[in-house]
Parts: sequence; structure tokens; C-alpha cells
Amino acid sequence: MTRQRKPENKGLPSRWRYYHGAYYFQVPPGLEPKWDGKKQFRLGTTAPEAYRTWATRVEKQSEAKSIGDLLDRYSLEIVPTKAPRTQQLNQAAIAKLRAVFGCMPIDDLKPIHAFQYLDKRGQKAKTAANREMEVLSHAYTKAIEWGLTEQHPIKGKVRKLSTPPRNRYVEDWEMIEALKVANPVIRVYVHLKLLTGLRRADLLALRQTDLKEDGIHVQPRKTAGTTGRRLIIEWTPALRQAVDEALVERPKDIAPQVFCTRRGQSYLASDGTATAWDSMWQRFMKKVLKETKVKLRFTEHDLRAKCASDAETLEHAQRLLAHAHSATTQRIYRRKPDRVKPLR
Repeated sequence: MTRQRKPENKGLPSRWRYYHGAYYFQVPPGLEPKWDGKKQFRLGTTAPEAYRTWATRVEKQSEAKSIGDLLDRYSLEIVPTKAPRTQQLNQAAIAKLRAVFGCMPIDDLKPIHAFQYLDKRGQKAKTAANREMEVLSHAYTKAIEWGLTEQHPIKGKVRKLSTPPRNRYVEDWEMIEALKVANPVIRVYVHLKLLTGLRRADLLALRQTDLKEDGIHVQPRKTAGTTGRRLIIEWTPALRQAVDEALVERPKDIAPQVFCTRRGQSYLASDGTATAWDSMWQRFMKKVLKETKVKLRFTEHDLRAKCASDAETLEHAQRLLAHAHSATTQRIYRRKPDRVKPLR
């Protein structure tokens, strides 16, 4: 669950906060040298003073000459606007990019350099290489917007590395076997995931107030590749029963979340991680592989794909998973083999 800003901090720019009679800026990890080596930079005691200090500092950042300078500004102004988990991934990507391109002048980057980076980095981690190139590409998009350069060396010129989609389809008999050894919380959680196809973060963030008369109201936390629109999953007898069972299994009736810890707290941290839940899921999988006939591990993402695969039509699967494009649903989530009849 995303941490709510304190009343005194509402309306302030991202990463600003007011305490002890002054305005402070929480410096993104790795950018401390740009802010006098501080993690909390004091902007001023009044709002006008704080904004003047901020403007001066940002102006200095805007005079980007190297790719390292560009990445610093991108980290400062763009990354904080993203979801907590995406911020972590972006900062990790920026650290990798800065080590290679940091000293290179902005206008010196050519497509060949991007291809060379992808080729070398992709030998160990194709997905990470693609993610890092996405960050660099978006940084150059912003650089053009900021007037730092006129040419985009990556967009429309550099292709991502091909990464074959995962094709693990969890069979019905495997689910029956797995649920035999699941604890009550995991069991009702799996039932809900198979019915709704919701991501882990969306299920763990689900609150009782989201259970309306017309269905379950969900705002997908991940918007990239999705419609970004609020989703209403209409009630069916099976869905109603699964939700009722989930509420019964909660260790704390007073908790607002449908799934909560024994102390009544959300499994989901403000940065999008769910350490306690992940540990419980890993214990469940070890038990499945050890005590049942299931021999091939599956992930929560595989269950989301099973939901999409079991949907009668591609359109239904796409709408259930709130994908903006059916191609994403078809390529990554529809994992059942196609059935065709012979000519004779």
C-alpha cells in the first residue's frame, strides 16, 4: 500500500517535505554529490526561499553536457514520478548506464554504441539490458524536450534484444495437487488470482472498501502496457465465494486489506515489495514440489497467465488483464497450444 503524504507535505513537489520549520529535499540515491553530499538537502524556511533554491539547483542540473549529467537530471526530475518499484529498477539501470556512458558527451552517442551495449550486457542478462536501454532512450526523449540535444540516437534505430516469452502453462491437475498442501491464506489467494488474473500488488492492496455492490473495483498499480483505467470485476457466485473465504481467513478482522499479516498490516510495503508474502509463497512452492506430483515450479505470474489462457476469447483475456494491446495478451499470457482440425 502506497504511503500517504502527511498533510503538511501535500501539494509539495515530489521528494519534498516540511519538518522542523524548514523545507527539505530527499536526494535520490547516488545523487548526493550533486547536493553537497547530503541525503536531506535543506531548501529554506519559507516556500519562496525553498523554490528559489530549488530553481537554482535544477538550473545547474539543466546545463547537462555529458550523458552522466543527463542521467542525473533524469534521476532527479523523472524517476521520482514513477511507481516505487519502477524507481528502484530505474535507479539500478542508471547506475549501469552511468558506468559505461557517463563521461560521453550527449551528442556523441550513436546507434552503434547502443547496439554494442546491448550485445555485451545481453550476454548475461537480456531483460536487464533491454530495461536499461529503455531508460537511456527515455532520457534522450526528455533531453530533446529540455533542449539539450536535437537528435535521438536510439528511438526508431535500436531494437531490443529478442527474449522468448515464458510458456509455462499450469495444468488444472497441477493446481488441484498444489492446493492440497496450501495453507488457508494461500489457497483463497490462488482462487482469487485464477478468477481475476490480478497482479500480486493489486491483490495484496485490495481493500474491503473496494468490494462494491457491482463488483471488485481495482485501479491497476502498473500502468505501462495497460489501459490505466479503473477496472470493475463483476460478481459471479464463484468470485463472491472466493472473496468471502478470503475475508474469513484474515487473521485480523479490523484490517482494511483483504489480505493482511497476523498483526493486521498489509503485506505490501510502500516501495512495492512484499517480503513476508514472498517468503510464504516460496515455502508453499517447496512444499508443492516435495509433497505432491507437481515436478515443475510455477510462479504467481504463471497463474495470471493461466487465467488469461483459460479465458474463452482473447478479447475477454485482454479486458480481464487490463491490457491496452491484445498483442501483449496473446504473446505473453495466452499459453495454451492452438488446436486445429486436420483437412481430412
